[in-house]
Amino acid sequence: MHDLRTRLEAQARIEGFAALGICAPDAVPEAAARLAAFLNDGRHGQMGWLAERTEWRGSAAALWPEARSVIMLAEPYTPKEDPLAVLEQPGLAAISVYAQGKDYHDLVKRRLKRLGRWLLDQAGDGAAIKVFVDTAPVMEKPLAQAAGLGWQGKHTNLLSRGLGNWFFLGAIFTTLDLPKDAPEVSHCGSCTACLDICPTGAFPAPYQLDARRCISYLTIEHRGPVDVALRPLMGNRIYGCDDCLAVCPWNKFAQAATEIGYQPRVGAPELAELTGLDDAGFRARFAGSPIKRIGRDRFIRNVLYAIGNSGLPRLRPVAAGLLEDPDAAVADAARWAVDRLR
Repeated sequence: MHDLRTRLEAQARIEGFAALGICAPDAVPEAAARLAAFLNDGRHGQMGWLAERTEWRGSAAALWPEARSVIMLAEPYTPKEDPLAVLEQPGLAAISVYAQGKDYHDLVKRRLKRLGRWLLDQAGDGAAIKVFVDTAPVMEKPLAQAAGLGWQGKHTNLLSRGLGNWFFLGAIFTTLDLPKDAPEVSHCGSCTACLDICPTGAFPAPYQLDARRCISYLTIEHRGPVDVALRPLMGNRIYGCDDCLAVCPWNKFAQAATEIGYQPRVGAPELAELTGLDDAGFRARFAGSPIKRIGRDRFIRNVLYAIGNSGLPRLRPVAAGLLEDPDAAVADAARWAVDRLR
């Protein structure tokens, strides 16, 4: 199996993955208790799906009892430009780096399937695999730390001494008993850069996140109006937030993205331009992008919050044009923006 493991690493790099690690399915026994505490505190907000199938989320071994190894893989999407620069341009929309190109779910899963087929061809009869990218009840970050890929930093995202924190994770579960890696430990030290920069104070303590205050959650997962007290803190961020990722000192070791699909297609569009999108226009504009999944109404709601935060009087008539929008959250956001720009 050691020879197969070596060849698997080489093939993973051929497929475009930057790092590979392997752990046992039961390598994170503390995950279930951590998840339970997170849910009991209500920090998942409206993400009710996190409270479903918790026995699988808490244990990869329960998800697929026949699995003997979890292969964790990292694929970089490192930006070429400073993602914080757009925050100083209030007339533009700030969109999270990962969402500016093609949907990573499709790109990563395609690579995982190719690598998985290669593994099955090499292993012969009797072996089986399952591949996962973010949409199944799999706690990728704890498993990736157990597999030695990196550690969950104080911002709860995965960090690597060789990759920084700009990378996606994919998982291949297999019935093959492959050699395992030693788990990684935290190398954050006394640094608190990610905690200090958070606009909304979404980290109650190091290594803890309250999603209800996280701008990524508010702009993507939260349905309906956002708390009025949080809206001014969102700035011009209309889909996700990269602040805590962008300031991490370990990014000096980040590797460049090799997948052309991660190159920005969306960029930083004008806020005024985005308000004119109806449902069909929104779907056409963001086809193949992860942005599409939140729908036109939630997207326009976010754009209006950004307009209200812009301080640009020229955008007041733009917001006023949506005061009678059929969606209640959009109309509420338009009223708020108009009032802010009086």
